[in-house]
Amino acid sequence: MPVYNYKGLTPTGSSKTGIIDADSAREARIKLRAQNVMVTDISQRAKAVRRDKKKEKVLDFSRGAKGTSEVPMYTRQLATLLKAGIPLAQAMTALIEQSQTPDLEACFRDVREKLTQGLSFAEALAYHPEYFADLYVNMVKAGEASGSLDQVLDRLADYLQRQAAIKSKIGAALAYPIVMIMVGVVIVIILMAFVVPKIMKVVENSGQKIPLPTQILKASADFLGANWFFVAGAILAVLIGHRIGMRNREYKYRVDRFKLRLPVLGDLFRKSAVSRFAVTMSTLLKSGVPVLEALKIVKDIVDNAVIQRVLENVQTRIIEGTDIATPIKKSGVFPPVVGYMIAVGEQSGELENMLDQVASAYDEEIEIQIQKVTSLLEPLLIVGMALVVGFIVISVMLPILKISDINNVGG
Repeated sequence: MPVYNYKGLTPTGSSKTGIIDADSAREARIKLRAQNVMVTDISQRAKAVRRDKKKEKVLDFSRGAKGTSEVPMYTRQLATLLKAGIPLAQAMTALIEQSQTPDLEACFRDVREKLTQGLSFAEALAYHPEYFADLYVNMVKAGEASGSLDQVLDRLADYLQRQAAIKSKIGAALAYPIVMIMVGVVIVIILMAFVVPKIMKVVENSGQKIPLPTQILKASADFLGANWFFVAGAILAVLIGHRIGMRNREYKYRVDRFKLRLPVLGDLFRKSAVSRFAVTMSTLLKSGVPVLEALKIVKDIVDNAVIQRVLENVQTRIIEGTDIATPIKKSGVFPPVVGYMIAVGEQSGELENMLDQVASAYDEEIEIQIQKVTSLLEPLLIVGMALVVGFIVISVMLPILKISDINNVGG
């Protein structure tokens, strides 16, 4: 059933916009008229299209993917509705009525429509990869096959909320240093563009010999003033080149390897990737996803080319008949304790629970590492800014003080 965007007027004269599903635009107008909405404009949204190219799904009508942060909440609500015995299609109707984001509401409507056409829930979700990644779809598929969809959705909600919390913590830790750097750059630009040139004119007109720090500052200001366009263009070119280069597997591998080797931050990136690997793998295995399929999904979730290469090797070794722990131990990327804990989990048949323990332990370490990063970066940035601004101030003040001394002697 097509989905339509509409604009209209209510009986009180206020404007109203939204979406509605109907077999035709005429039927949509009739439905809206029954709701006391006078339609002023109506248009059909493009249909969701699933294209298989190495299992890639493309969604055409929801490019912005607005409302992705709401998916964990609705996943939890859907699990609760299913536990209460409400049929899946009716549960989707409840989500539609609650949704405040048009794109997400349209997604739910499309999923409900595909359910009524006979598709499975996982197949319907696969048409909307912006909201439901491979991990989500495969877990739902396993839940449908085992008859435990409500439990799987609960695990998914826990997983998504846990990942969002970790991402938020890391983002919060890096936000302050980034703001500090931006403020420092703005201050330096203002000083170099407006303050320094005016003072340099006064110094040059005095005819006095310019001190070395002031000469360096003047040369820097003159260079930036004459070549700011080229400097900005070079920075932009580097950023664009880096973005394009990240599509190249070997380039991305080198960048990610460099990130893992960074002092302080590298440890944070490593622990975050290990935690994500452990919790994702555990969640998938608990939901009934086969090991090889789970590793394939986890490889994309980790989003680190170095660890991805390790997991590819693990997949190959499993096909050859080995276990998971051995290649992880030999990788040199995962901490040794992770390999040993996975080995214990495989031997005891409690791999999922052991991975949960790994994830919990590393979540705690991530919080400690975030505190370390914050406590180290803040003073370093303050000292760095103080040195740069202090150099500018000293370079400006030296000739001014010299001129003042000469004037005082002459007086």
